[in-house]
Amino acid sequence: MARRYDPERRTRIIDAALRVIAADGLAGLSHRTVAAEADVPLGSTTYHFGSLDELLTAALRRSNENFAQALRDSAAFTGEPSAQDTDTGLADDLTRVLGECFAGERGAIELEYELYLAALRRPALRPVAAEWTESAVEVLSARTDPATARALVALMDGVCLQVMLTGSAFDAPYTREMLARVVEGRG
Repeated sequence: MARRYDPERRTRIIDAALRVIAADGLAGLSHRTVAAEADVPLGSTTYHFGSLDELLTAALRRSNENFAQALRDSAAFTGEPSAQDTDTGLADDLTRVLGECFAGERGAIELEYELYLAALRRPALRPVAAEWTESAVEVLSARTDPATARALVALMDGVCLQVMLTGSAFDAPYTREMLARVVEGRG
């Protein structure tokens, strides 16, 4: 039987891995569960990803790209008219971006952070987790200096983790105030 050409198979496997992790967490991830979810032979997952760390790296990289693109696509960074030229404008825009992340279902943001935090136990993921930070800093540096951008990313990470871990609602006024303090240099 001739081998079927399937240029999208690798992408489908990554997407399937994200769905498996979203449904069952990292503990549910295996080449077998991903192959079943992607509807591909088991050998395809091991051909494209020799280890689970390689598969997790690709999944984390996809999540990173999705977040960075969402940040770039938000009104805060598209150059659309807003209070962009003021410190409070940046705090307002970032609060709006975080609010959009928490609007509705939290599954996507929980998936992103589960992958991001997996780097604590899986050293192979650390460089990709660092890429996420650097990508966000790069986007924010279009509106502020790199040191402030790094502090804003750290604050946004902390806010997101607290909201997810406590199950509390996203507190936009508090978040906006804290972001403004960092932007204005009084944090």
